[in-house]
Amino acid sequence: MSILGLKKKQPKTFKVKVVTMDAEMEFSCEVKWKGKDLFDLVCRTVGLRETWFFGLRYTVKDTYAWLKPDKRVLDQEVPKDSPITFHFLAKFFPEKVEEELVQEITQHLFFLQVKKQILEEEILCSPEASVLLASYAVQAKYGDYDPNFHKPGFLAQDELLPKRVLMQYQMTADMWEEKITAWYAEHRGIARDEAEMEYLKIAQDLEMYGVSYFAITQNKRDTDLLLGVDAQGLHIYSPNSKLNPNKSFPWSGIRNISYSEKEFTIKPLDKKKDVFKFYSSQLRVNKLILQLCIGNHDLFMRRRKVDSIEVQQMKAQAKEEKARKKMERQILAREKQMREEAERAKEEMERRLFQLQDEARLANEALLRSEETADLLAEKAQIAEEEAKLLAHKAAEAEQERQRLEVTAMKTKEEKRLMEQKMREAEQLAVKLVEQSERRLKEADHLKQDLTEAKDAERRAKQKLLDITKTTYPLIAAYSAPPAPPPEASNISYDSTSMRLDFKDPDMKRLSMEIERERLEYMEKSKHLQDQLKELKTEIESLKLEEQQQQAGHFTHHSEPRGYLPEPVYVPHSNRNSAYMSQMAFYEEV
Repeated sequence: MSILGLKKKQPKTFKVKVVTMDAEMEFSCEVKWKGKDLFDLVCRTVGLRETWFFGLRYTVKDTYAWLKPDKRVLDQEVPKDSPITFHFLAKFFPEKVEEELVQEITQHLFFLQVKKQILEEEILCSPEASVLLASYAVQAKYGDYDPNFHKPGFLAQDELLPKRVLMQYQMTADMWEEKITAWYAEHRGIARDEAEMEYLKIAQDLEMYGVSYFAITQNKRDTDLLLGVDAQGLHIYSPNSKLNPNKSFPWSGIRNISYSEKEFTIKPLDKKKDVFKFYSSQLRVNKLILQLCIGNHDLFMRRRKVDSIEVQQMKAQAKEEKARKKMERQILAREKQMREEAERAKEEMERRLFQLQDEARLANEALLRSEETADLLAEKAQIAEEEAKLLAHKAAEAEQERQRLEVTAMKTKEEKRLMEQKMREAEQLAVKLVEQSERRLKEADHLKQDLTEAKDAERRAKQKLLDITKTTYPLIAAYSAPPAPPPEASNISYDSTSMRLDFKDPDMKRLSMEIERERLEYMEKSKHLQDQLKELKTEIESLKLEEQQQQAGHFTHHSEPRGYLPEPVYVPHSNRNSAYMSQMAFYEEV
C-alpha cells in the first residue's frame, strides 16, 4: 500500500447552521464554496432579494466578524465547530425604511432584529415609545383586538418591554398589559406587514437605531471614546453617552477613510478641515470598521442615484404585491365583516329562536292557564248565574215584600191617622163628657136641692093632707089603714103614697118624668161611651200586636226598627169614673 493511500481523505463538504431571526437552517456546503455561495443559498432559501442589507455574522474570540463574500468560507476565521454557526442579520440599515424596504420578508427580518435590539437595550427607548412599539408588536402577532378572545393575561408569556423600563416604574405586569392593550385596541384593521412597518418607522427615529459602536481612542494616551457607524456617517461619542454624538462626519463630507494597523484615518472632503485619526484595540476591529464604512457609504451613494432595473422591478412587483394583498385584505375584511354579520345574525336568529321558543312555551302555559281559567270562570259564571237568579228571585220577593210593606206602611199610616183621629175624637168626646158630667153634677146638685125643696114641700103637703084627711075623712082612714108597720116600712109606705100622691100633683109628675128621662139618656150615653172606649182599646191592642209581629217577621229586611204608634191620650179614668160614679150615685138616690 502506498503512502498516499495511507493519508486520510479530506472531506468534500462541511456542515453549516444558519440562524435567522425566526428560524434555524442547516446546510451541507462544498469545501470550495466562497462566502457568497453560502450567502446566496441562504437568501434563496429565505426568499430574500434585497440582499445588500444582510450578511452572515460569526463570533471571533471576543468580537464578531462578517463573512466575506469573495473568500472561501473555510479560509476565513470561522469557528472550527461542526456545524459552523452563522447568524443571518441585517448588516446595514436603511435611512427611510418605508422607501427602501421593498419586500415583506425584508421588513419582517428588520422588524424582528430591531425588536430584539430594543428588548436587549442595544437600542434605548423611552417608556412611552416602548409601550407604543409593544402595541404594534402585539398587533403584528395577534391581529385585531377581540375582547372576547383576548382576555386579561393573554400577554403574560410575551416579552414586550425592556427590563430597564419595567424597573423604572413600580407597576405590575397587569398594569403594563392594560396600558399596552389600550393602544393595541386602537390598531384594529392594520395588517401584520403594516404593523411591522409602523414599528420600524417609530424605531428609525431613535438615536441608537442602526448604529454599530466600537471602542476607540483618539491617541494612545487619551480617554476612551466610542465610534458609531450608521447609514448617515461616522459619529464620535463619549463612553457614557451613546445618544448624542460629540462630533459627526456625514458620508457626504468624507473624502477618504483608511487604516494602518490600529490607526484609523478619516479625511474630510473639505481640505481645510483637519484629518481625524483614532486608534482601535485590534487590527480586526479596524477591518470591521472599514468594511462597515464602505458598505454604508456605497448604500448612501446608491440611494442618491436612480434605482437599478432590478430594484425597479422589485419595487413594481412589491407594489403590485401590496396592491394585491391590500385587495385580498379588503376582500378578507369584507368577508370577515360579512361572516361576523352573518354570525351576529345567526346569534340574533338563535337568540330570537330561543326567545320565540320561550314565548311559545310561555304562550302554551298561558293558554293552559287561560283554559283552566276559562273553565273556572265558566264554572264561576254558572255559579254567578245561579246566584244571580237566586238574587233576582230574592230581589223579586224583596220587592214584593217591600211593596207589601209599603202598602202595610200606607195602611198603617192610614190606620194610624184614623186612630189618631179617633183618639182625638175620643179625647174630645171624653172632654165633652167630662164637661157634661160636671154640668150634670151641677144639675144634679141643683136637682138635689130642688128635690130637697120638693121633699120639704111634700112633707108640708103630706102634713097638710093629713091635716085635711083627719078633719074630713076620719072614718075612711081608720077602716082602710093597715096595721102599724115598722118605721122603715112606714117610710116606704109613705114614700109610695107620696109617690102616688106626687103623680097626682102635676108639677111633681112632670119633674119625676123629666128626671127619669134624663137618667135614662145619661145611662144610655154612658153605656155608649164605655162601648166606644172598649172598642178603641181593643183596636189599639190589636194594632200593637200586629206591628210587633211585623217587626219580628221582617227584621232582616229593615236595619232600623219601625216606630210604634203613639199611645192614645185618654182622659184619666179617675176623672171619668168619679164623674160617672157621682152620676150613678145621684141616679140611685133618685
